[in-house]
Amino acid sequence: MEVVTILSGKGGVGKSSITASLAVLLHQFKEKQIVVADCDVDASNLALIFGITESKNREVIATNEKAFVNEKAKNCKKLKDVCIFSAIDWNDGVPKINKYLCEGCGACKIVCPEGINLRKVKNAEIGMAMTEYGFPIVSGQLMMGETGSGKVVDKVKEVANKEDKELMLIDSAAGIGCPVIASIQNSDYVVAVTEPTPSALSDLKRALEVVEHFKIPYGLVINKFDLNRSFSKKIEEFARQNKIEILGKLPYSKKFVEALVNLKPVIIYDKTLEDEFKGILNRVIKNLSKIG
Repeated sequence: MEVVTILSGKGGVGKSSITASLAVLLHQFKEKQIVVADCDVDASNLALIFGITESKNREVIATNEKAFVNEKAKNCKKLKDVCIFSAIDWNDGVPKINKYLCEGCGACKIVCPEGINLRKVKNAEIGMAMTEYGFPIVSGQLMMGETGSGKVVDKVKEVANKEDKELMLIDSAAGIGCPVIASIQNSDYVVAVTEPTPSALSDLKRALEVVEHFKIPYGLVINKFDLNRSFSKKIEEFARQNKIEILGKLPYSKKFVEALVNLKPVIIYDKTLEDEFKGILNRVIKNLSKIG
């Protein structure tokens, strides 16, 4: 299965809207049999753009561990300074673990093997649904106060992979954190989305460093390019200097917001954008064929 991940260094640049529209076009023109994976597990909302307000076949999963103390931990003074997440407090000489700060890293288990138990905890839900456009979407949602988003992303991709399609389209979280790293791992191609603002370009550069670390080919989409044409030129110059392909430039349009309000991909809500999205998709498919 080919894997294309869509990411952005900064949130709010239109990444999920672009993902949804590319998915619809892929299916409409029978370019690929696809499955969509929403890997923004801290704020999973891609399904809403397809009009899905409730996923079916939801499953609670346990991908993370947390530390628990027993009576043998009472005299383990080494525990006092071992936790870099400040999850261990002391109360009358007895260690206490804050479950909301514990990341399950296991450092405490190493220094006090008999006094610490690591246990799997239920930390997320995964659901699957069929969109009205004819392809499935798999979504994961980290539970409130829980950790381990990267492992949840791995599980979302595992479930999506079982659909045995030709291509998996991943909507990554914004930024450069664990869920982003987990999303782009083993990807064949990355579509990076940005907008013409200094903060978006700065965050984009950091995200691209992660992509380059994994040696994954990528291209760039500039969304809302006409809001600041002079800064869009700066982004294009940055791309030229670094030999980054511009996959497409999308104009600012209120239809993006209206489409979200109406739970529709913007390509369905506003057909005038179809040519721009087709151009982006054709370049992505062309680059995938070169890789293959």
